[in-house]
Amino acid sequence: MLSPKHLTRLFTALHGLLDFATLDEVTLEANPATFEVGKARLFRELGVTRVSLGIQAFAPQVLATLGREHTVAQAVASVAILRQAGIRSVNLDLMFSIPGQSRDDWQATLEQALALTPEHISAYNLTYEEDTAFIESLRRGDLRDDEDHNAEFFHLADAILTEAGFDHYETSNFARPGHHSAHNCGYWRGEDYLGLGPSAVSTIEHIRSKNVSDTARYIARIQTVGHALAEAETLNPEARRLERIALGLRTREGIPLALLNPDALTRATHLAAEGLLCLTEDRLMLIHHGRALVDPIAAELI
Repeated sequence: MLSPKHLTRLFTALHGLLDFATLDEVTLEANPATFEVGKARLFRELGVTRVSLGIQAFAPQVLATLGREHTVAQAVASVAILRQAGIRSVNLDLMFSIPGQSRDDWQATLEQALALTPEHISAYNLTYEEDTAFIESLRRGDLRDDEDHNAEFFHLADAILTEAGFDHYETSNFARPGHHSAHNCGYWRGEDYLGLGPSAVSTIEHIRSKNVSDTARYIARIQTVGHALAEAETLNPEARRLERIALGLRTREGIPLALLNPDALTRATHLAAEGLLCLTEDRLMLIHHGRALVDPIAAELI
């Protein structure tokens, strides 16, 4: 959404604060049809190494349901533009279990995504968020959130993308070798992260903080007191432990058994007998159908 002038101003400031040569990855999120090749080349010149495109679907009727403004043709063209501009790594965000989306729609979207040869694909299950038309339709009974239906779409993505050579390294994420998302991996491992801007959240040395949400107030606070923190809390060891379980279960590496208390270890043994997870001498990893049930399994173990 930023103009070339604003992008240059932003990245010039970042380059003054950070040595980009030491960074594993610089990702910019973008929507299809919001840039052309000149602007994409500017991304690369400013130090962007990875662009994540919010495509969501390659079926026109599904895009309409989601209220997306880009067309399928524009989505395809956006990937070609990034290639022409020399962007090293491209991620495509896709979504499944959208109302009206058939299994064939989802399979066709996955196949179209593969045809564009991205380095990374994120495949997210639609979630019903507050203050959206979807949640209101769900509450009225016009829509239903079917776990078996969701699992079918999840496993279809897993089968198609892993067969194509992608590494299913996290519940919703697939990557070519060498293209795992550095930022996301750090988040799932419980590493510190710094958020800048209105509403941004940070976690640094067990302190989780959030900036004020209003942009005008954010700017005023930065100019007058030098920060825009609205709230902060100290995460105690138990909170960190529970968070590491919930996030770590999403990854292929799983979690250390040391994070589990005796009752949770007993429940884990039962889940392993059901073929939902694998226990080694010191780690627990979700397998097979367990990977589609990460949230309820996490609830069992915490």
